[in-house]
Amino acid sequence: MIVYVVWGSTYLAIRIAIETIPPLSSGAVRFITAALVLGAAVWLLKGRAAFRMTGRQAGGAALVGLLLLTGGNGMVAVAEQHISSGLAALLVASVPLWLVIFRVLTRDRPRVLTLAGVLIGFGGVAVLSLTGGSAAGDGTGIAVILLASLSWSVGSFLSARIPMPGDPFAASAVEMAAGGAGLVLTALATGERLDPAVVSGRSWAALAYLILVGSLVGFTAYVWLLGNAPISLVSTYAYVNPVVAVVLGALILSEPVTGPMVAAGVVIVLGVALVVSTERRRRPAPAPEEERAAV
Repeated sequence: MIVYVVWGSTYLAIRIAIETIPPLSSGAVRFITAALVLGAAVWLLKGRAAFRMTGRQAGGAALVGLLLLTGGNGMVAVAEQHISSGLAALLVASVPLWLVIFRVLTRDRPRVLTLAGVLIGFGGVAVLSLTGGSAAGDGTGIAVILLASLSWSVGSFLSARIPMPGDPFAASAVEMAAGGAGLVLTALATGERLDPAVVSGRSWAALAYLILVGSLVGFTAYVWLLGNAPISLVSTYAYVNPVVAVVLGALILSEPVTGPMVAAGVVIVLGVALVVSTERRRRPAPAPEEERAAV
């Protein structure tokens, strides 16, 4: 339940945070702070041994952090200036579909049902992209969120195929530090300036929620679930999160939920559900870094 609600709610929290905080700057503060807190906790609980890693492992974690957090989460925040948080979540739900495409490109052979799920899911993505949810977003935001999904997918795909630190929590701390640093540089390059004097109380509260609950509690709960619950249960976050995001956005921010958006969203969720349910019958439970979700 924590993973369902927390990660589904991060889209809403991002939307509230960027009301008065520049999007890239909000991500930079979020991930650098979370990296420091998580890194300190790992050091205190496990000692310096947890951070023993080769240069290639550290570089791998940094690359994944840049793809997941600078490119993925950073562009989600930018996109949510133009589209609703619910629409953003529905389009980001296409990540498992992209991962299947990458497997095909590397000459893996997914099941026929998996490929059918990809076609169904991308059909829904195409409808949402072409119609913009009929009131929930514009072309710029949709293009940026699709790029964010692609960046997140590449990072997720590579994380299981390149050298990574042995301790998943230490790896996450490195990823968040690298992702946060990338967001700082990107914010400076694009001319963003964070002025604390103009930030509202609710934006600060949303940012604190993203740091403490979204990046720390949510990820910790996910890692615990991977070791204590069936992967068939854990994997359901992929098609529950967007539903939670749409409902919260409508209830709290009165975001529009249009007929075309609901129809396309159902198609995407069904496609992702078909992919996840088919693949979990085929593959053994993955390592945490292979199945890592948004932190």
